[in-house]
Amino acid sequence: MATERTFLAIKPDGVQRGLVGEILGRFETKGFKLVALKQLVPSRELAESHYGVHRERPFFAGLVDFITSGPVVAMVWEGDGVIASARKLIGATKPLEAEPGTIRGDLAVNIGRNVIHGSDAPETAVFEIGLWFAASELCEWTPADQVWRVEP
Repeated sequence: MATERTFLAIKPDGVQRGLVGEILGRFETKGFKLVALKQLVPSRELAESHYGVHRERPFFAGLVDFITSGPVVAMVWEGDGVIASARKLIGATKPLEAEPGTIRGDLAVNIGRNVIHGSDAPETAVFEIGLWFAASELCEWTPADQVWRVEP
């Protein structure tokens, strides 16, 4: 499986509930590499671009209002199969359908307050990373444990 990058964002409910450390820890424990990290309150322009695919849906305004309502922790993670793996770690969009052990299954309250966003495909990841981060904000580095890993 090829090394890839994904965009993740801990939404205002996750930040305000103090879940940042636990969520970061799940991805670190899994073995993914953190390439970029920042906290910001997204502008309406950023939020509307991020959720642009939903622009014609009735919930679009609510998505934009929520994501701009407080700080978001935006991240880029790297690793083999990180997009699919992150989606499994995150769990189903609707917390009531998310399996126990997933971030949403364990921590999310409802579909409107589901703690985290994750890119759903390679093309989406490239778009979202470029939207939230300048190229200069992405850190290229090699974890010390890479020399221990055996390639298949």
